[in-house]
Amino acid sequence: MTTVLEARGLNKTFGGLQAVKDCSFTVEEGSITALIGPNGAGKTTAFDVINGIITADGGKVIFEGRDVTGRYPHQLTRLGMSRTFQITRDLGDMTVLENMVVSSPLGGLRSLFGSKILRRERDRAMELLDFVGITYLANTSAKKLSYGQKKLLEFASVLMSEPKLILLDEPASGVNPALLERIVDRIRTLNRAGISFLVIEHKMDMVMQLSDKVVVMAHGEVLVAGTPDEIQKDDTVLDAYLGRA
Repeated sequence: MTTVLEARGLNKTFGGLQAVKDCSFTVEEGSITALIGPNGAGKTTAFDVINGIITADGGKVIFEGRDVTGRYPHQLTRLGMSRTFQITRDLGDMTVLENMVVSSPLGGLRSLFGSKILRRERDRAMELLDFVGITYLANTSAKKLSYGQKKLLEFASVLMSEPKLILLDEPASGVNPALLERIVDRIRTLNRAGISFLVIEHKMDMVMQLSDKVVVMAHGEVLVAGTPDEIQKDDTVLDAYLGRA
């Protein structure tokens, strides 16, 4: 399979703590790859380096065969890589629709200062809000949304840029089972349409059912990567999670 993303020997140190150490793994085009590990394993730091939130001390990020190491998040978005966060981010004083438009590569924030939102931006935003099931909230202030609704808004927002690869940071965190089922269904639908995913998640039943490949991190390093069946049988993974000697 073609590799859409490669993390190659990534390193990141904060003070005396090496959060990511020689971290290497790949995400294949059209796949759903999970990045798992105990708290403090370095998963989110690896995400932040890949997505350009922070700068690596060493290593490379290769996206679609291109070295994008050190690119800013908005530059990566233009190239086709988008990301959600564990703690949702929105512009609370704006409506749901306005939050969607800000994420548009067509006009974005400029549209909000013009006389009107571009028709094609509005149509695209409403289509995506319908895709995640919150069209009825289009004119509601984002600060009035529940946590789960904010999760859906953020998910819909990253789709405005028509990404080829989506980095999802704990999509199951803090959401009820019904909402989680909707999110999983939407991920599968997008994946069938050709979008690749790299997902950080602690909910293991979701990881094992959804993923094509699982990458396991501990102490900033990649321990092992394999299919869900292989990972569930790997003693190294059990040691990392359960602390077995």
